[in-house]
Amino acid sequence: MIVLEDVTCRYGGTGDAGNGAIGERGDATIVAVDDVTLTVPDGEFLVVAGANGSGKTTLVRTFNGLVRPDSGTVSVNGTAVGEDLVAARVAIGMVFQDPRDQLVSATVGGDVAFGPENLGLSHGEIDRRVAEALEAVNMVGREDDRIATLSGGERERVAIAGALAMEPDHLVCDEPFTGLDEPARESVLGHLRERHAAGTGVVVVTHDLRDVIGLADRVVGLADGRVVVDGTPAEAVPALSGLGVRVPRGGERFGDDRFPDDEDPDA
Repeated sequence: MIVLEDVTCRYGGTGDAGNGAIGERGDATIVAVDDVTLTVPDGEFLVVAGANGSGKTTLVRTFNGLVRPDSGTVSVNGTAVGEDLVAARVAIGMVFQDPRDQLVSATVGGDVAFGPENLGLSHGEIDRRVAEALEAVNMVGREDDRIATLSGGERERVAIAGALAMEPDHLVCDEPFTGLDEPARESVLGHLRERHAAGTGVVVVTHDLRDVIGLADRVVGLADGRVVVDGTPAEAVPALSGLGVRVPRGGERFGDDRFPDDEDPDA
């Protein structure tokens, strides 16, 4: 379980959000996350939605200590993130918006093995994790493929496999569909669906609800760093449609009638 209590992150403050290392907006005076309290249960499929600059990326990077809040607390499985960064980063598998920011090895197999190797696991355990992670993203037999030769969708799948090899409690994917064509998007969606069905908590960060809202148990919407909605997908759509978030029209991508036909998908 991930628990945030009264979390605030400022650019230019004392936490990592202030050092320019990450961020959705560059103004050093910006409050990126503003007094957010949030609980993410194990096994939940959570969508964190908001326009560009709403604080989504900053928020989820507090989950495993990539960003330290200026105030408030973050704990994972009952332990404060700052007290045990390794445990937090094992429990929270993070897939960045651009997979190139986290792919560190020349080959697929080497990259997926990187995290488990740094945990000091045995060769047998590392091989098992790599094999299972590659199977989960349909890349069995491609261990020796060069990262540089992969398509954008394939790199996304390798990044997901690298996170899965850590056997996390929660898999966090930041804008996982950016730049992907339709087959690649469907492939990534399928993998996220399978991980959720297998019991892994999934958190998807997005400005476009249309791909994932049919999978979501819950949607948390952000605007200017604050939570503006925390509820079911049906509750989220009207709350976010005017805040720079693309929302489904009618039963788009659902095959049902949870949403009125006149919802604007381009708001």
